[in-house]
Amino acid sequence: MPRENRSSNTYRHTFTAICPGDGEVIVYSLEIRSQSMILVEHIRTATALIKQGWHEQIADQLAERFGGDQLIKAVHQGVEIETVRLSG
Repeated sequence: MPRENRSSNTYRHTFTAICPGDGEVIVYSLEIRSQSMILVEHIRTATALIKQGWHEQIADQLAERFGGDQLIKAVHQGVEIETVRLSG
């Protein structure tokens, strides 16, 4: 019987982007869980290229780029926002 692959890598990174609605600088907390290896340089570059955007659109963009299961958190105007993007 084939053995199920249960390996997982977890990557956490904090980055900032400007909200296009009010110009506030938002601090985002990103967590990616992936069975594949992701180079930290790729995570840092991808998030550095995000200068502004809506939280949910940023989540979609990073999910498309890296896959895996992702969680992104931020607080904007006192509201905590959490987005989850699951692979497959």
